[in-house]
Amino acid sequence: MIEVIIMKQQHIVEAFGFFQAWLKNPLRVAAIAPSGRALASLITSEISHDTGPVIELGPGTGAFTRALISRGVRQEDLALIEFGSEFAIALHLHYPRACTLWMDAARLRTVDLFDGRPAGAVVSGLPLLSMPQRKLIAILAGAFRKMKPDGAFYQFTYGPRCPVPVRLLDHLGLEAERIGGTFANLPPAAVYRIRRRRPNPFHLVRFSSRQHVPVE
Repeated sequence: MIEVIIMKQQHIVEAFGFFQAWLKNPLRVAAIAPSGRALASLITSEISHDTGPVIELGPGTGAFTRALISRGVRQEDLALIEFGSEFAIALHLHYPRACTLWMDAARLRTVDLFDGRPAGAVVSGLPLLSMPQRKLIAILAGAFRKMKPDGAFYQFTYGPRCPVPVRLLDHLGLEAERIGGTFANLPPAAVYRIRRRRPNPFHLVRFSSRQHVPVE
């Protein structure tokens, strides 16, 4: 009973902190409340201890982080990339054995993670729909450079379709598949799995955020 009360209090504190961060920068945070358990369970549903290292982009209050750990991912196999200083500090305190980096996810390609081991998955809580195309390319190209050839990028959205446009997926040699949705989250959300379509690994292909992507 005491544990339940403590958990509820923790969720209230996290929600209040998340709302304050949204008030300061609504475009960066993009939602007024942290992701719920149903969404956290869905976006991590294909990940386990066997996945290997996992990179989390925009973990915020750690809703997805907790779900990843509950699925067997060790803290040592987590890299938490967070741009919000208030979130990054809290994540470092709660998950001291994880690698928490206070930085823009667009700079992911510039850092070394897991002693050079490739990640098996990337879980993203970033508001991709509100980002300029150049930044979106940098994030995706950087993420896939850090992953195994069969690694997957998991992204949720509140919209009716994948937040990465088809023309951009084609440009980067990627494909997206909706793996599910949940009405239990507020607001309702869907999750997409993004993978490589072409066989050539990203570390052999150079992508620049300045490359032109045809507009339909």
